[in-house]
Amino acid sequence: MYERIVTDFDIRTIMDSGQVFRIRPLSAAGETFLAAAGNHAVLIRQKPESEDRMRVSFSCTEEEFSDFWNSYFDLDRDYEAIRRSVDPADVFLTSAIRCGYGIRILRQDLWETIISFLVSQNNNITRIRRSLEALCERCGEKISVNAFPDGPDDSLTDGSVHAFPSPEAVLEGGPDGLDGLGLGYRDKYIFRMAQRCAGQEGREWLGLLQKSSYEDALALLLKEYGIGKKVADCICLFALHHVDAFPVDTHMKQILAAFYPEGFPFSRYEGYAGILQQYMFYYKLTQRRTS
Repeated sequence: MYERIVTDFDIRTIMDSGQVFRIRPLSAAGETFLAAAGNHAVLIRQKPESEDRMRVSFSCTEEEFSDFWNSYFDLDRDYEAIRRSVDPADVFLTSAIRCGYGIRILRQDLWETIISFLVSQNNNITRIRRSLEALCERCGEKISVNAFPDGPDDSLTDGSVHAFPSPEAVLEGGPDGLDGLGLGYRDKYIFRMAQRCAGQEGREWLGLLQKSSYEDALALLLKEYGIGKKVADCICLFALHHVDAFPVDTHMKQILAAFYPEGFPFSRYEGYAGILQQYMFYYKLTQRRTS
């Protein structure tokens, strides 16, 4: 187990922020969370240490935390400085960052993120999670998860979870192998993307995306079957970590029309507008849930 005190971190807020779909609570009380990413998985517990600091326990070793989870959760970025930069006269944005305290933009696996946001199209978070878990259970290999010293959670009885499947594993079952996963018309997007990303050629294409600027990565993604501007921007923000990417879906269109009729002040927040977008998006989701 590895423990760390951090600011600007709340695993439940991150889970509900719409950027990731393989974090879930393992108990009704929501004390322990499972985070799965690629072929990694970890249990997480958190407890407030002070008003703005959280004591976070990870069930992995310190070495695995340093090698993977520290970067995955973007823990080296100063989110407090980003929050301080917000115009205090911007009532909506200041409310959004208060509501979304604890959000971080995760550094997710590129292939997994592409598939996740293809599944997200015209979909809701509950169904997206269900479909992705079903895909992992059908095509992904089992990976072990370390338990906390006081024992494994009852809902993770065998101490394992399924990794996100490789492109080759998705292709293995053919197009029919995606039946019954709740994907609907999106199954053909998934299968075509698996063909795109498989083998040496696919790895080279993914590598090119990872080396590309935001503009070049966006252009490459928009050439692919099933990927529109919003999905491409989500991939750029949540996998390639171009934090100037600013995905605009129905929720964001409503926000921009209501609070920024003359346009969002991108010049003020150049280089990290995408992080602010995530606070705004989460705030909108939260308002919908409570209205």
